Amino acid sequence: MAAPDTRDYFAELYVAGLFGDAGWSVYFPKRDVGFDFIVSKAVKGEVLIRPIQVKGLYPTAVKVDKASYGYRGNLSAVHQQMALVLPFFSANERGAAPEQIAYMPISEFKKPSRGGYRCVPARFEKGHAIPRKEFVHYFGNKGLASIESLEWG
Repeated sequence: MAAPDTRDYFAELYVAGLFGDAGWSVYFPKRDVGFDFIVSKAVKGEVLIRPIQVKGLYPTAVKVDKASYGYRGNLSAVHQQMALVLPFFSANERGAAPEQIAYMPISEFKKPSRGGYRCVPARFEKGHAIPRKEFVHYFGNKGLASIESLEWG
């Protein structure tokens, strides 16, 4: 049996591990009918609950540079408190961990007239995702920590 072209399950588990490392409790659904997992954490006396969808981005070696890069497509479930987590992998290193991870609130999704959703917090240059200036605060540890905001979403 051939290996899959993408590593979606790896991306989901990698991101879930990062949430766990940051003190969140991680809950996986019995059936995946929208969210990849749910996280919860007590913050300032409140229990925060965030549905999480992970969409790994796996560029090929022939992908051209783009001024905006991220997820374009359908989301099977949407919630006001959700996070769309975008692990950006390198076009050059198959098997490596994501180079960048963006933790995006619903307020940063766009719904184009032709359907689906658009969330493009990076640009693509020479095989790598680079955070766009206006979205840099959603990347890495700072982005993960921002999910703890009571105003998230």
